Amino acid sequence: MSRRTPLPAWVLTRRSALGHRIAALRGAAGMSRDQLAELAGLERRSIQRYEGAVRDPRYSDLLLISRALNVTVAQLTEEE
Repeated sequence: MSRRTPLPAWVLTRRSALGHRIAALRGAAGMSRDQLAELAGLERRSIQRYEGAVRDPRYSDLLLISRALNVTVAQLTEEE
């Protein structure tokens, strides 16, 4: 299903910031994308798409990722 209207620029900026934050936290934890995917119970491709700001994670995926990275969802999604 596709959107009727394009996403506003600020949403795309937040999506990109989230992807960078996931990648940074994963790197700080010394994990590969494969390891994070395994711990979170997700596909490696999903992690790659979230980090690359290609796709927005579902809330349930944010819960799984935050638990695997040992951070809260708020820490994962907070603006800097």
